[in-house]
Order: sequence, then structure tokens, then C-alpha cells
Amino acid sequence: MKKTSILLFIIFSIITINAQEKIEVLTHENTQDINFFSTVNNGAEVKQYTTANKNSVKIGDTLILGMPSSQEVSTKTYAGSYGTNLRGGVGQSRSTSKKTYEFIQMGRPAGFGSIMSAMNGDAPIMADNNLKNTTVIINELKTYHRGSKKKPLYVVMVLGEINGRAFGINKYLSVMDAELAIESGEIHLKNRKMTREEAIAKLKEAKELMEVDMLSKEEFEELKKELAPIIKNQE
Repeated sequence: MKKTSILLFIIFSIITINAQEKIEVLTHENTQDINFFSTVNNGAEVKQYTTANKNSVKIGDTLILGMPSSQEVSTKTYAGSYGTNLRGGVGQSRSTSKKTYEFIQMGRPAGFGSIMSAMNGDAPIMADNNLKNTTVIINELKTYHRGSKKKPLYVVMVLGEINGRAFGINKYLSVMDAELAIESGEIHLKNRKMTREEAIAKLKEAKELMEVDMLSKEEFEELKKELAPIIKNQE
């Protein structure tokens, strides 16, 4: 018990020290630049993060949880019994599955519950399909190394409910990799910029509609003009 208390004290001390470091604007390019990320401590606070696709998120922004991108399957065995004997000698298994988020977990990334789970060897509890389409607000943005200080950074978002309520006993959600969560669609940004691939797909669809007289040539040319900067600038 004494060793556990000392370990927790050290962990919380490190978190407190690192949290004092603040970065006004962090870009995806910064997270991959060794000249930059080698100077950053784990747990540094970030006020605004710009993704690889030039989308920006900042503290106070409102987001929407998208579709979970992984699936967890659990199997339970049920058997009727009298005393120590199985009814008929047969046990029945029932499999249930629920979609879970790959990058969104319950609680804070370094909260008390997460630390205790790690010390017990338990995996973090991932948010499940029940939270799909939930509107959330960014309470914190923090950055961590993917290992030592010689490794690139990733950004963690701590989310709270927009109405001030808590996500059960966990109170918060943690997006453990903002870049991948946004890319996978687990997080929807309010003003997300269209990617080059999405712009090309939309233009192809518009051309097909024009060819079957469902879209006028003028409307197609107007859309083409609108999408051209997105397609050309990201080549």
C-alpha cells in the first residue's frame, strides 16, 4: 500500500509539472519535426491544434461523436442447474457484440481511474456505440510522445458533455489520438475542410449527374471552380 501511494504521488507530480507547459498553436507538421518535438514535455497543454488536413480544433470547440470503428465481442456461457448438476448436462453459450471506439476511451488519459486500471493490468474502457452522435465540447488539449522524447507527438483531447453533465462516473471522455480519430470519422468537426479525395469524388459524381441531365453544365462548371483549389493545392 505504501509503494502504491508513493507511485501515485510521483505520477501526479509529473503530470502537474508537465501541465505547466503551454503551446499556443500546435500543427501536425510540428508533431513530426524532431527539432520541435524533442523540446516538448509529455502532457504539455495545447490551446489549438491544426491537423494534417489543415482543420483546426481548440479548447471550447463543439464536436460530434461519429461511428465507432472497431467491434468488441463477448461470449458468455449459461447453464440451468440443480445443485452441482447441469440441467441435461448441457451449457449454452451466447455471444453478444457491441461496437466500440478505437480512439475514444472513458475517463481522463491520466485520471485516477486510468492509473489504477493500468496498475491492475486492466485495459482502458473504450466508449461504445451508445455515445454515437453525442455532442461534446473540448475541455483540454494535451500532447504526448509516442515513447521517448525522440519520438513524434500525438494529441489527446479531453471531452466533456455540452450540457455540463458527466459521462457516468468517468465524467470525461479521452480521444487518445486526435489525428486518427478525426481521420477515421470517430470525431466529426463542425467546420471540417474537404479533403482532396473527397473533392475529386464529389466532382466525379457531379460529372455523372451532368451526363444524365440531372445537373446543368453551368452548375457543374461552378462546382468545378469551387473544388479546383482543394484538388490542386493538396497535390
